[in-house]
Amino acid sequence: MAKTWLSINVELLGGGGTELWPRPGRTFAVGPSHTFEDLAEAINVAFARWDHSHLSVFTLSDGRMLTDGFNGPELGNTAFGPIQEVLDFARVKVARTVKAGDEFKFTFDLGDDWTHHCTVDRTKVDPLEVLGIKPAKPLAYWGWGSMPDQYGRRWADDDGSAAPPHEPPEPHPMVRGDWPNTVEIPLVDDAVVRAATASKDADRLLSAISGSTIDEALQQLGAGVSMALEQRQERAEPIALSMVNRLTFRAFPGDSELAEALLAMLRREPSPGLDLDIDVEMLSAVHEGMIDESTGGYIDLETGDVVDAAAVEYGDSGDDIDLENDPDRWLGFARSETREAWEDMSAFIDRLREPALRERGQNVIEGKGAFRRFKSFVDDHDLLDRWRLFSEDRKFGRARVLLAQIDISVI
Repeated sequence: MAKTWLSINVELLGGGGTELWPRPGRTFAVGPSHTFEDLAEAINVAFARWDHSHLSVFTLSDGRMLTDGFNGPELGNTAFGPIQEVLDFARVKVARTVKAGDEFKFTFDLGDDWTHHCTVDRTKVDPLEVLGIKPAKPLAYWGWGSMPDQYGRRWADDDGSAAPPHEPPEPHPMVRGDWPNTVEIPLVDDAVVRAATASKDADRLLSAISGSTIDEALQQLGAGVSMALEQRQERAEPIALSMVNRLTFRAFPGDSELAEALLAMLRREPSPGLDLDIDVEMLSAVHEGMIDESTGGYIDLETGDVVDAAAVEYGDSGDDIDLENDPDRWLGFARSETREAWEDMSAFIDRLREPALRERGQNVIEGKGAFRRFKSFVDDHDLLDRWRLFSEDRKFGRARVLLAQIDISVI
């Protein structure tokens, strides 16, 4: 689009008996069809006026005035100063009246006289270039300074006589990032997620996710969201993309692997590595030590089954497992370390929003007896459900890292 729109700088000189310095201002893109009435409305909106019932008047350098058709005749009948032509600003186009380098005045509210200095830039603009759109009315594309309230009020009940209210001791929750209050938003129900995933009920799964807090369960949602993408692609895609962003930002163990697999599905590309149907939940349980005596487990590279090493050692795994004569079929892995469980507690505490609660939790996990004290901590602060979900998610992530290390792809 050609550069055919005017660029008009508008600076607020003062009003209400005060002169402003530095002067706040805005730069407007004004199209060939826009009237002075359109420009007046754009200025009043951009300069934070909420009561638009007052008069708006433009004064050109040759003395002509532009205002609404009702008040125009009265302004023209003034008994003071030179005779002035008053035009209806709803009919007069800006681009046909002023040109590059021209100056004119805009006054809002003839009682308080909010006076603006308007200048037309010497270079025209393309609205698509400076705004990204072609607006129906003039629109500001640049600005600076703080706008005063048109009545000089500093707070809602300011009558000019009372002292300002005391500033709150704490920042607003929206400033702190604590709004909306995620404590009041329910955690995703992992039992419903598992049931919906097992029954391949995409609608039930997506309904369970929507409106719930999922950041403590991203790993556990992988298989279900994958299924939903196959069945309800249009509804599931925004959720999958959100999960990719959340996983990338969170960056826990296994998060990048799951994000990569989801992106491959969204792009309809094959996932990297051997595609094997493995129950990540079962792998996670064995990897974390489902049996106290366990030292790890084995993955069946033909079927994807996961077997605990303790079951093999005690002969409880069935007759079809022969590690000695069929070694290429079974891939062994070691049990996770205790240190990883402590890191789960630390990561959970770091994500608590309340600074005092976070500091208390950090003290709890230092030194001997950390696990016992942490259990009491989550009980005392009603965090048990959130911790259970978070802990399981970390275990799922470690299982996914284990699979990635042996070049197995699974969602």
